[in-house]
Amino acid sequence: MNISKLFALTAASVIFATAAQARDQIRIVGSSTVFPFSTAVAEQFGKTTDFATPVVESTGSGGGLKLFCSGVGVEHPDIANASRRIKASEFQLCQDNGVTEVVESIVGYDGIVVANAIDAPEYDLTVGQIWMALAANGPLPTMWNEIDPALPVTRIEILGPPPSSGTRDAFEELVMEAGCEMAGGDCEEIEIRSDGVWIDAGENDNLMVSKLAANTDAVAVFGFSFLDQNSDSVKGAYIGGVEPTFENIADGDYPVSRSLYFYIKAAHVGVIPGIQEYAEEFASDAAAGEDGYLIDKGLIPLSEDAFEANAEMIDKLMTLDGAVLK
Repeated sequence: MNISKLFALTAASVIFATAAQARDQIRIVGSSTVFPFSTAVAEQFGKTTDFATPVVESTGSGGGLKLFCSGVGVEHPDIANASRRIKASEFQLCQDNGVTEVVESIVGYDGIVVANAIDAPEYDLTVGQIWMALAANGPLPTMWNEIDPALPVTRIEILGPPPSSGTRDAFEELVMEAGCEMAGGDCEEIEIRSDGVWIDAGENDNLMVSKLAANTDAVAVFGFSFLDQNSDSVKGAYIGGVEPTFENIADGDYPVSRSLYFYIKAAHVGVIPGIQEYAEEFASDAAAGEDGYLIDKGLIPLSEDAFEANAEMIDKLMTLDGAVLK
């Protein structure tokens, strides 16, 4: 490395370290699904350590990773939550902006549910039927019973996450792509209808829950944890004859489930106080273990082997290899 480049990097490090003294709180952005888990960990972390309580923002997985990958320095987030794995294009954005060392942590598992009000009709759907209801190049029904006479005589109205959401990405992959294959559709391009049947409801899943109570004709797509936390007001549809329950997701019987993640900016560790310690709390047995406090909030725990591997990744700050991403 030439002297001028070395000097520039050293100067940048000094500037970052000096600026970072003005921020003693960890800044976390990203997934609305991971948000309640991350918030619970942040609150526990603030109560039980000498570090400041981290600031957690719900920006959506895509929006959060864009902010996370925008650069190194006090003005950029330290951690990004995501309800799907970072994409190769996002990882490349990180690299292009100097975020060259990214540590990946798998939080646990979650299911994606189709839910409606507790006193609304019950649904037992296949992924093929959901694709038929939502596909822009599908049959374009307006009523559920047009898809199958056994389904409710109810207008199709589905509240769901926007394109910036990891839940939307996972829904398109796990439901729309699989449903297209089941229904025998044209699966080269998966696109959700834009004629008012699907309604982007933002990144606030709690708002979707409240909208279901006000509109018993509507159903909504969100993470299992929000169903679990609001079981007094909403219920989940069966998918492929399987009910969205903690046990069914943990056992792998429920067909629409995914891993949850958070990503650490390794360059900020040791500069912004408490980053690795926060991550260790998130990955601890007390938080994410089988009897941890996050399980009460709807998190599905990792297997024993995966749990131990994740704890080791955080302990050693093992950085992600972009070659394994899609």
